[in-house]
Amino acid sequence: MEKKILFGKYETGKELGKGTFAKVFHATNLATGENVAIKVIKKEIVKSPEMMEQIKREISVMRLVRHPNIVELKEVMATKTKIFIVMEYVKGGELFAKVAKGRLTEDVARKYFQQLISAVEFCHSCGVSHRDLKPENLLLDENENLKVTDFGLSALPEQLLNDGLLYTQCGTPAYIAPEIIRNKGYDGGKADIWSCGVILYVLLAGCLPFRDFNLMNLYRKIFKAEYRFPPWLSTEAKRLISKILVPNPQKRISITGIMKDPWFRKDFTMPNGISSIDHEHDTFSMLDKFGREELKHGGMIKSPSSPALLNAFELISSMSAGANLSTLFENKKKTESIFTSRCSATIIMAKIQLLANKLNFRVARVNGSTLRLQGPSEGRKARLLVTIEVFKVAPEVAVVKFSKISGDSLEYTKFFEEEVRPYLKDIVLTWHAEEVLSACDKEDCKIPMKCASSKDLSQHKLEEIDITTNLSSSV
Repeated sequence: MEKKILFGKYETGKELGKGTFAKVFHATNLATGENVAIKVIKKEIVKSPEMMEQIKREISVMRLVRHPNIVELKEVMATKTKIFIVMEYVKGGELFAKVAKGRLTEDVARKYFQQLISAVEFCHSCGVSHRDLKPENLLLDENENLKVTDFGLSALPEQLLNDGLLYTQCGTPAYIAPEIIRNKGYDGGKADIWSCGVILYVLLAGCLPFRDFNLMNLYRKIFKAEYRFPPWLSTEAKRLISKILVPNPQKRISITGIMKDPWFRKDFTMPNGISSIDHEHDTFSMLDKFGREELKHGGMIKSPSSPALLNAFELISSMSAGANLSTLFENKKKTESIFTSRCSATIIMAKIQLLANKLNFRVARVNGSTLRLQGPSEGRKARLLVTIEVFKVAPEVAVVKFSKISGDSLEYTKFFEEEVRPYLKDIVLTWHAEEVLSACDKEDCKIPMKCASSKDLSQHKLEEIDITTNLSSSV
């Protein structure tokens, strides 16, 4: 196995995981011998302002919260081409893997739930909402202690609108709170509490409380809190879950209420070593500070500790300021497929994500209206990479565009015709050839908007995903 030395400080080892936009490696701090995990993000792959903001926000949140049950951010470094996020190494794996083997005893489930609530309560006290809590984002260390990770979808107070609510639709369908689906604004903290309730149910029951292959039916069950308790749950545990899984967020139990609950309080002790970093030192302040400095030495900043490194925050900031982020495959002809739908972007993207999971594709949410799917194996030319974009063109109509970014065109065609079309037929209004979009100004245009060309669709791109009217009205 090839090992490399990064910045004269870390010796990298095996790859721990890989996504569409980043790879994570095990590494050892040469000075201390400490094991760490390093997430490596290539600058050339970070193409959209939304994704840059997501990276900055994730770094900012992880700098802000220091808690024994949250994966610790060690440091962030960068060169001109890559960002390196150094994090605590948690070698016990995902809590999901443990639950997949069967339900846990109440004592074990209680321990993990106590640690989860302690971490979430601390995040909320710092103004942070996680927004994607699920067993896959909960890791276990060598001492079987829980660690919350993956703050890529988290929200900071700066994202609240004037009414103090969030509107961006995000999360995993089975764990998402009903108020997020309804798209009437939501309290991120209350939505996190709902997800914690689903997690507690999963730990104790060994299955999800809300499950249905049909996404519409799944959301209806979530709206109604339609679930059943298995017979082995204690009365106290069922009582607590019933107070959490309340569809009306105003009537849902608070974090404080959970921590006062008798079932929760059994053998509970507050963790030590909790701290947070002052806002004046967080990522956004550092971005402002470094944004005023001039780049030196061929676009790199020199510092005593890193003589030839571009500061990570300056790198991210410069990317946002208009660095050349042209696509990796700009000279290759794209294969595209387009359809219209009366369903909301929430339904459309969740449906596509379920299909991707079924086919073992890797899924990455680029922003609120774009997904990227990566095939599970190498194809004839390269691994199949597909981008799905949702555009809102009228109050009740969305346009969905599939674009092949890389991979063999025949493999894409087979994937699209044999898997995508049949699976999405219940949400498709009309399939369109791309030239339909270039004729939007014609009187008989089937797409209710005026638009000179397909690339002009970008002006209609969803900033926030709204829930479909027919779903809300049918519940």
